[in-house]
Amino acid sequence: MRLPLYLDYNSTTPVDPRVFEAMRPYFLEEFGNPESRTHLYGERAKHAVEKARSQVADALGVEAGEIVFTSGATEANNLVLLGLARAGEETGRRHILATAVEHRSVLEPLANLRERGFEVELLPVTAGGYVEPDAVRDQLREDTLLVSVMHANNETGVLQPVLEVAELLAGTRTLYHVDAAQTFGKEMDTLPGLTCDFLSLSGHKIYGPKGIGALFIRRGTGRPSRLVPLLHGGAQERGLRPGTLPVPLVVGLGMAAALAMHEFRERREVAARVKERFLRELAGIEYRVNGALERTQAHVVNVSLPGVDSEAFMLAARAELAISNGAACTTASHSPSHVLRAMGLTEDLMASAVRISWGLGVTEIPVEGILSRVQSLRCDRI
Repeated sequence: MRLPLYLDYNSTTPVDPRVFEAMRPYFLEEFGNPESRTHLYGERAKHAVEKARSQVADALGVEAGEIVFTSGATEANNLVLLGLARAGEETGRRHILATAVEHRSVLEPLANLRERGFEVELLPVTAGGYVEPDAVRDQLREDTLLVSVMHANNETGVLQPVLEVAELLAGTRTLYHVDAAQTFGKEMDTLPGLTCDFLSLSGHKIYGPKGIGALFIRRGTGRPSRLVPLLHGGAQERGLRPGTLPVPLVVGLGMAAALAMHEFRERREVAARVKERFLRELAGIEYRVNGALERTQAHVVNVSLPGVDSEAFMLAARAELAISNGAACTTASHSPSHVLRAMGLTEDLMASAVRISWGLGVTEIPVEGILSRVQSLRCDRI
């Protein structure tokens, strides 16, 4: 059976063969526990983990000791948001700011904090899908514990003004968290210059394995950034994430980070050419790009096809194209996108929106098939 062309890279990416080969020995031969310090197997596993930690840190321009491995960006986000709760309760700083277009792995922990008495404000975004820095400035207070802003939206690819927000928070007591699940390994010329207290990242968005990610925790800021672990049962990862590390996955994340660090510009240039051609050829039908095009990442586009139900379109194209109409964690519900709703889209535009995202190995998108299916579905409605 021939599989369809995969165009859902914002959901997950295939593992790079070079990453797979780097992991292979740690599944079959180098299988030691990095916490087993009394023999060579444990020593070699520990060395592999620390090498990967340095590779991730190098990609961010930070110290290796500031990287804590997690199961992914979702866990990292939860560790920051819920792990700061005690600090907020003890200091009386219970005000938190985030944007209305954050990933569910941020919004749901925030809902939990709201139930615990925290005052959570979700900042509105423009029609282009990004928050204005002034909106952050206007809502900052003396008791604001944290500002959490995703670097790029997973549904639209719109980049948020994370550097400008960092400048706003400089010199304040407010902590700053950036969800970089969609930008680590891609926007590598921006991330090393970003000053934040916490940054979440994931391996499977950059051709690494699923089940591994990391949280950057800045040291030496003088600001109260003490996190409380969500799990208990060991002192691994600075006491914040107990349990035996999955060495093969850690190695895979490190290799994926190292490759991205050297190749991200070339990857982005190829992706941008694909996008330019795709949108040019898509001009044969009525469509609307959702999100300020000049602020979107090179490898993703969210478009509404007025008059076409996105579910019907994906079903019609299923044999040839693997695409989505929202975040992978929420598409099963078929509910309208909270991201597109926050951007002010009409019900029809939300219902007709699809996300197309691509990466390594994709040099063009078969637009003719898309055009024919869209025209056919529109005719069916007449």
